Amino acid sequence: MAGAGGTKAANHLYRGARADGLIIGSAPSGMVSSAILGEAGVQYDLDKFIYLGSPNSESHYVFFTNRKLGLGSLEKLRAHAGLRIGAQTVGHPIYHTGRLFALILGLKEPKFVVGYSSPELDVALLGGELDAVPGVASNVVKQNPEFLDKGLVDFHAIVEIPRGDKHPRFARLPELDGFVKSDKERKLLELHRTFRLAGSPFVLPPGTPKDRADILREAMRKIYADREFLAEYQKMTGEEASPLLPDANDKAIKELPRDPEVVEFYKLLGGTQPLPMR
Repeated sequence: MAGAGGTKAANHLYRGARADGLIIGSAPSGMVSSAILGEAGVQYDLDKFIYLGSPNSESHYVFFTNRKLGLGSLEKLRAHAGLRIGAQTVGHPIYHTGRLFALILGLKEPKFVVGYSSPELDVALLGGELDAVPGVASNVVKQNPEFLDKGLVDFHAIVEIPRGDKHPRFARLPELDGFVKSDKERKLLELHRTFRLAGSPFVLPPGTPKDRADILREAMRKIYADREFLAEYQKMTGEEASPLLPDANDKAIKELPRDPEVVEFYKLLGGTQPLPMR
């Protein structure tokens, strides 16, 4: 059910779908962020869905600059004024992530340049049109191995999603939460991390009988532990599954930071206003 990045489908599941265990929704992670951020059109209560988990929860983000700039240390990175950071569009997850890196790393007068596709970001970075890009670690390894093998870029920091999960190629990068200066910034980073951690959850409508929901939740636990399924998933998607099991999905939703101040801070991060002073 297309419409509003999953909001139409989530509204239908919440308000109109039969709660008989035979209707399951698969919504993009925007279903979670839209509800927390109070976006227009949301007619569902995030806490009343029954979560079945997600096949994909891992999504590490790394921040890197063109090595020709010579910004190989944090001190040099912070001293460089006007770093041009690329993204697809205002509000895109890469845009949000770039703004988050810039804020918490304490970059000096960063500039955010949008309008690129993902492949165009890489070309613009190497061509000197951009100075820095935040990217998904697994995509960098798969699509741009020369970034690492030939040392074309300097990697500065990582957002581990989930926290504590070390990417084998970026295990030595400092985690971004090591640079936070306040509880507000810590919660901001936690909110961003959980939005991405939620992946694309499978959900049941509120009111689905517990016995039927329990059958489906157990089925999800079993399929995510099935080696044949995991091999087929990797074959079809090109990615290893990083399952978020039903109980972990419940916990992630329950523990989402919802302080109004933090939510407004996050919304500001996704806009075009200058980053706030720390």
